[in-house]
Amino acid sequence: MLLLEELRKLIVMKKMQQMGGNKIESDSSPSLIKGLFEADAYPHETDAIRLIETHISWVLLTGQYAYKIKKPVNFGFLDFSTLDKRRHYCHEEIRLNRRLAKDWYLDVVPITGQHEHPKMDGTGIAIDYAIKMRQFPSPQTLRESAESGELKPDEIDQITRIIADFHNAIEKAEEQSPYGDSQDIKHWFDENFHHIQPLLDDKQQLSQLEGIAFWGNNEWLRKSALMQQRKQQGFIRECHGDLHLGNMALIGAKVVIFDCIEFNPSLRWIDVISEAAFLVMDLLHLGYDGYAYRFLNRYLQHTGDYQGLALLRYYLTYRALVRAKVTLLRKAQNSETSACEQILSDYTDFADLAERFTKTSPVMLIITHGFSGSGKSTYASQLAEKIGAIQIRSDIERKRLFGYSAHEATHSDIESGVYTQEAGQRTYRHLVGLAKTVVDAGFSVIIDAAFLKVEQRELFRKLADECRIKFSIIDFQASEETLCNRIKQRQLNPSEATIAVLHQQQQAAQPLSDEEKNHVVTINTERNGHALEQLLTALSLLN
Repeated sequence: MLLLEELRKLIVMKKMQQMGGNKIESDSSPSLIKGLFEADAYPHETDAIRLIETHISWVLLTGQYAYKIKKPVNFGFLDFSTLDKRRHYCHEEIRLNRRLAKDWYLDVVPITGQHEHPKMDGTGIAIDYAIKMRQFPSPQTLRESAESGELKPDEIDQITRIIADFHNAIEKAEEQSPYGDSQDIKHWFDENFHHIQPLLDDKQQLSQLEGIAFWGNNEWLRKSALMQQRKQQGFIRECHGDLHLGNMALIGAKVVIFDCIEFNPSLRWIDVISEAAFLVMDLLHLGYDGYAYRFLNRYLQHTGDYQGLALLRYYLTYRALVRAKVTLLRKAQNSETSACEQILSDYTDFADLAERFTKTSPVMLIITHGFSGSGKSTYASQLAEKIGAIQIRSDIERKRLFGYSAHEATHSDIESGVYTQEAGQRTYRHLVGLAKTVVDAGFSVIIDAAFLKVEQRELFRKLADECRIKFSIIDFQASEETLCNRIKQRQLNPSEATIAVLHQQQQAAQPLSDEEKNHVVTINTERNGHALEQLLTALSLLN
């Protein structure tokens, strides 16, 4: 079932980006669609009318508006066979997509009249229904931007804010609902192998697939209780369901996410970390490793869902397997030699990516050290993207711990509110717990905090020893003048540090001990355009 669903998505996900394509001449189109090529079928002026056709829908482009009509088909997992069902799923598509693209999905309108002479949004008895949308002014999706090397950090940041806020707002599955049980999650994971294996004849590929399947079963056995627990905790939600760059467009410098899965609730009522994994996998596949970790880090900092990292590799593997499966189906339906060679290459890419997710890499625990304004957060963020690590920011987690959002002012003075000695100790203990969660999930972690006291640093050195992983301290330095200037220039920053806070830090700071210096990399961030490169080199030498 999922194989057919993914083929459908492979075809449909291009529908918006193709809106600038050529009209499909279609003598095989039914009389209704032929009738809708006439300008007088619409209650508004039209440009030259164009048609995009998939195996489940027709999309008519009229200039200002696009109209999507569902075909009367039944594939088991998808049933549009009756007028009532088509009307129902039209309304579902509007409901679901308005959550993220309310300005583009306008209404469900009746098609009236006769099939040979239809009227869109007419009066009388409906012969069918259409989803009325504003037509995108540009056909380009973010996938095409990525493929041409034009994807930008600001677009990743927009996506992160949109998805994090979306996941926070959408409906949660009730505990007695059929969605999100660990057995159900395993079913969708395992179904990939049932479909891929008969389509392979290469022994090496079959062996690779067997290894991934073996890992997947063991990983599920280890994590099934957590999967079930996350359903009880409310992490199974009515998500988008198909969150990849092909379903995102940039319109007027604003990212718009469209084309939710409307026809099968099992494919959208999923763990939010599974949805995030889809985009991470897509970015990694397209060679945007830094952007993948940029999205993941900002998503986790927004949501605080570090627990979900324990399932991330399972979901990344699942998403890559689904894409691998779809490529093999394309090969089965294409007899052209050159096309088959490209398809096999695509399969190999996705299968290798799935295998990559099953393998662990050496894990590091890195802490920062330095005063406010020294560049800790800036360079920790850049470093996390470069090495594929999780950055945990103390400024954000301190506020979350005490019930504040990242950019919310706590109105705390020095040694008051969330900045008392007791609050600081509680914050660092909390950071230790988060760091262990990340490390246990198989990811390197950068704890972004001032770490001005020996006892704070010692907590993390001991954790690294207990976990038997590498431990490093990055000591960020800058002049007094630079520190003060940076603090004054901060805007919309989770840190609430002031010049007074800086002076208090300088008075209370405990220097790095000789033993600690064995783990230290010192970086001066003042007028140093090569600080990140030097940091990467120093870390590799230290470790």
